[in-house]
Amino acid sequence: MLWLEFAVVLAAILIGARLGGIGLGVMGGLGLAVLTFVFGLRPASAPIDVMLMIVAVITAAGCLQAAGGMDYLVRVAEKLLRRHPKRITWFAPLITYTFTLFAGTGHVAYSVLPVIAEVARESGVRPERPLSISVIASQAGITASPISAATVALLALLSPSGIHLGQILMIAIPATLIGTLAGALVACRLGVELDQDAIYQQKLANGEVQVRSGAARPDLPKSAKYSVWLFLAAAFSVVLLGSFPSLRPTWLVDGKIEQLDMAPAIKIVMLSASALILLLSRVNPEQVVKGSVFRAGAAAVIGIFGIAWMGDTFIQSNMAFFANNIQSAITTAPWLFALALFAMSILLYSQAATIRALMPLGIALGLPVPALIAMFPSVNGYFFIPNYPTVIAAINFDQTGTTRIGKWLLNHSFMLPGLASSFFSVASGFLLVKVLM
Repeated sequence: MLWLEFAVVLAAILIGARLGGIGLGVMGGLGLAVLTFVFGLRPASAPIDVMLMIVAVITAAGCLQAAGGMDYLVRVAEKLLRRHPKRITWFAPLITYTFTLFAGTGHVAYSVLPVIAEVARESGVRPERPLSISVIASQAGITASPISAATVALLALLSPSGIHLGQILMIAIPATLIGTLAGALVACRLGVELDQDAIYQQKLANGEVQVRSGAARPDLPKSAKYSVWLFLAAAFSVVLLGSFPSLRPTWLVDGKIEQLDMAPAIKIVMLSASALILLLSRVNPEQVVKGSVFRAGAAAVIGIFGIAWMGDTFIQSNMAFFANNIQSAITTAPWLFALALFAMSILLYSQAATIRALMPLGIALGLPVPALIAMFPSVNGYFFIPNYPTVIAAINFDQTGTTRIGKWLLNHSFMLPGLASSFFSVASGFLLVKVLM
């Protein structure tokens, strides 16, 4: 019976991933319906708290985009890249990583990818190199961001064990930075030099490569810069409240001291930031919900809703089997669970959904909490099959044709930098938890 139930879960994930967008969430709901009404499993609790935290965060990020804050950050990044064009393979991923770190979503990379492609080509650097690792870094930053959906989901799962946000970040940030730099080192060696690339030379001969227009762009409103500072202040406040619990208010309830949990704290801070950005910039709220950041985040929330609810139900109903059959193997070699997280992220295309779907199993099997934190970056396996939106965007932005999907599908531009980044992030995480936790 368990294997039939697992087949239902796997089918829901595969079909949902193929549908894309909200398809992952609604297929999770359909899978849950089969598990409940056909197999008689008792539904687990829906991940309401995690979903509401993510809604608050994407609302703030959407307000930032609508106020022009994203455009302001892109222009700052462009100035830096044009100042050091030959080092773009190192600077570009650090920029996309930083954008994601503070914005909480890898979709902010869309705005800077065309700049990276253009600056690389103009300076004679093979665009495949900075573009490939920049896309990888934009997702690695999700597992280091204090306000990303994935970090919020992990914190919600580990907080009952006494883990606070600061402990996650002190491992995740340096580990993913090391992984990003390792990926950049690999990316520097991708392909031949641009002036020796046959495909690019053919495009040049055919006049397929467009020259950058020198037209001046319109000035951004002053509120664009202010919205960035407000958003960064909100992100910093979340880090402070998570790292120093004494900053959160307490109340005396029925003779016991109760403290504000991080879940409502994140919601309060990010919704307040959203309100302040709207008031300062005077942006029409309709622009917020029409923006790419808000729409992508809303789809992620629905995905987590269905997939996590279905996954929790399957795991909790079959915990006896998992405990009896695989607990000893995973406890002896925790890296096996990291491989499972990596594989699941390839199917789900979402770090947060992967955390909510599989991390409860690791907790229930008794894996050490520090090891679970070390394995957090392994959920960045979305690049393995090259059909993720940022991967496709990077390929399309590269006019030279150097960033591409290979003949055998998996030999694409993002594979080697992605594998290097994932491996060194997790390996660094295990070393860091031994020293710091």
